[in-house]
Amino acid sequence: MTIKTSIIQIGNSQGIRIPKPLLESGLSGEVELEVANNTIVIQAVSRPRKDWDAAFASMAEQGDDVLTD
Repeated sequence: MTIKTSIIQIGNSQGIRIPKPLLESGLSGEVELEVANNTIVIQAVSRPRKDWDAAFASMAEQGDDVLTD
């Protein structure tokens, strides 16, 4: 999906408004910005450990959280 928008003044900075159809594709919260080949890439922040709490709780319930050393 391609949508045109403009760079606007936001306080002492500049920014863009992200149209609702783009946000509805699942992008929300904290994002990372990267410039590559004169293009700004916006992507969700990678959180590789986001499910660890649930995994550790499950391990504790099963008694599988003891050291093997």
